[in-house]
This record gives sequence, structure tokens and C-alpha cells, in this order.
Amino acid sequence: MNYLIAVLADRIQAEAAYTDLEKAGIPLAQLSLLGRGYKSADEFGFIDPKNPARKQARRLMNFSIPIGFICGATFELYTGVRLFPGMGSTVLNVVLGGLLGASFGAFGGLFSGGLAGLTAGSGDALVYRNRLNAGKYIVVVKGTEPLTRKATDILQRYDPENIQGYVEPPD
Repeated sequence: MNYLIAVLADRIQAEAAYTDLEKAGIPLAQLSLLGRGYKSADEFGFIDPKNPARKQARRLMNFSIPIGFICGATFELYTGVRLFPGMGSTVLNVVLGGLLGASFGAFGGLFSGGLAGLTAGSGDALVYRNRLNAGKYIVVVKGTEPLTRKATDILQRYDPENIQGYVEPPD
């Protein structure tokens, strides 16, 4: 399935483009208009950038917590530096050092994984969400390649701020 996404400056321009696409024979089921008074980014299905960030943070935490535990315990055991000298036994200090290392791994995974997920995980969805929040309108055409090519010719007449085609990857 191909997608064509065009960002238009105002409501009048977006409605005119939508009407021209409809007159050109593009089925309404394959057209979407996003913006104030129409579909929102969530209703259309643009990915919320927080979701990939959470996934990425969890994934990195799952990796860094055990590594942090091992590194903390190893540091405590082999250096002889006692992080908690009042605790007495070496075994207890090694376990506490491992837990401290695991907590640092968790925080590192949370912050770096979340930041990476926010900046890279959402793709162009964040850009389109920001444009909608700025009061712009988006026309989306979903269909075959000839249909999206036809829609591209029509939408280019309206001098969109941005026009981008996407091909949905196969399952």
C-alpha cells in the first residue's frame, strides 16, 4: 500500500485540494483530511513518539541492568574497595555493589534508551504531529501507485509545504 502525505498551509487550501481529489475519482475511503475540525493525528494513526521511546528504554534497560549488576559486583569483589564498609561480610558487599551497578544500568538505559526512542523511533510522525499542532492541515491519500501518482499531480497545484510518498513495507 502506498501513502501520499501533503502538508497544506490553511483549511481553505486543504478543503479545496480534498474536493479536487474527490472530483478526480479518488474514493473517499482512501482520502483523509487531518487538522482542526477534522481527524487528529491519533485518530488517523500517526505513531505517538512516546510509545517507541518507552519500548526502546525497556529494551535497553533489559540489557543494561544485568550488565550493571555484573560490573558492580565485579568491581566490589576485585578492587577490594568496600562501598559499604559497615556491612561486614564480603558477600553482602558484593551483592550490594551489584545492586548499585544494576540501578546505574537501569537509569542509564531509561535515559539513553528513552532519548534515542524519542529522537529516532517515531520517524516522520513527530514532524507531522508538530505541523498539525502549528495549525497546518494534512491530506493523506492511501492506495496503489497509479492512484497516488494521480493524487500527487493534483496536490502539487496547491503548492504544499511538504509532499511525501511512503510505501508500506510488506508483512
